[in-house]
Amino acid sequence: MAIIIRLDVMLARRKMRSKDLAQRIGITEQNVSLLKSGKVKGVRFETLNRICEVLDCQPGDLLEYEPDPS
Repeated sequence: MAIIIRLDVMLARRKMRSKDLAQRIGITEQNVSLLKSGKVKGVRFETLNRICEVLDCQPGDLLEYEPDPS
């Protein structure tokens, strides 16, 4: 996958648990876990906006492009 989700890093920097983030942005803990693990095919801009608002960060703090090694 070329896009890497760094949500776990940002949660650690903000000293916030996944459970707290899930409650504050209105999604399930399971969905936060899927986001953290990168096992999602996409994320809604609305959800990304809420995550950035709660964590006081930019989308670029959460997403990183890494070219495939091919």
